[in-house]
Amino acid sequence: MSYNRPTFRHPESQKNKLGYSRKAYEGAISTLCAGCGHDSIVSSIITSFFEMSIEPHRVVKLSGIGCSSKTPAYFLGRSHGFNSVHGRMPSVATGANMANKDLIYLGVSGDGDTASIGMGQFTHVVRRNLNMIYIVMNNGCYGLTKGQDSATADKGSRSRKGAPVSFESIDLCELAIQLGAGFVARSFSGDKKQLLPMIKAAISHKGLAFIDVISPCVTFNNAPTSTKSYSWVREHMEVTSTFDFIPLMQEITTEYDHGTNIPVTLHDGSIINLYKREDKEVITNKKDAIASLEEAKSFEQILTGILYLNPKSEDLHEINNTTDTPLNTLTEKELCPGNEMLQALNESLR
Repeated sequence: MSYNRPTFRHPESQKNKLGYSRKAYEGAISTLCAGCGHDSIVSSIITSFFEMSIEPHRVVKLSGIGCSSKTPAYFLGRSHGFNSVHGRMPSVATGANMANKDLIYLGVSGDGDTASIGMGQFTHVVRRNLNMIYIVMNNGCYGLTKGQDSATADKGSRSRKGAPVSFESIDLCELAIQLGAGFVARSFSGDKKQLLPMIKAAISHKGLAFIDVISPCVTFNNAPTSTKSYSWVREHMEVTSTFDFIPLMQEITTEYDHGTNIPVTLHDGSIINLYKREDKEVITNKKDAIASLEEAKSFEQILTGILYLNPKSEDLHEINNTTDTPLNTLTEKELCPGNEMLQALNESLR
């Protein structure tokens, strides 16, 4: 049996500012299990780029290996793409970004692809603050190889047929904050209202924007004893804040009944409007952000929302003071400094 997406779309279907319909941001039909949370994340990615009126050809989507790493085939079918080997997506993203920094880089990974075989790659792409969106579709198991526990599975939790997890889990959000990511957030695949503005904010952030999305595996890890199941997440989810993403040059007003409203301006002039509960800290403090995660764990809560944000983040190109011109467009004239300059450089190294 074959499945084909309908080619006909209503002639009056909604268009964005560029004149594109949502169809231009879609990809192939998903082959994931019915009910997989990854498909919900894919839908939010499609909607984000469509509503932000970003040309599909300006986006580079990259992935490794795993159920999550299959998903770039299901969105932005007209963009650039590269499916790397297991855990090596950050290296490919770094090379492509250094060659052409004018494109938008979106890396999709899983908890196995990032927190196990790709951990070394993850730590270095974060500390270098590469300008990219890094989304982990976190289901706490290896869905392609029959549901073994991953490094993000919480100690004591139990998958559908497995024994209780014996080891401490790796909190990728806490690690990303410690390593210097300027934007760190966590969401739930079943909470589109929160995830959609979160992805939009990540796209507008300069530097590495990391989003950990709890995405239950309906086949192997949706038992009530698993902390990555739909039921457990819904019952134990603690939201840091509600927020709106306000694109540059677009006026949106917000009102909240109580608490405080904190606008945080990103580098391009876009604004994240945060509603903060009165008993919680401002997320621009790294120490407080990590403390919030640890506090939530002590109450067996999954903390979601934008966990940490550095609006003055510098990306790898700024840190290394690279040329404003993308490296892949430089000619021999710019790349060859001449014999006199080379001699001076060699002399300075003696």
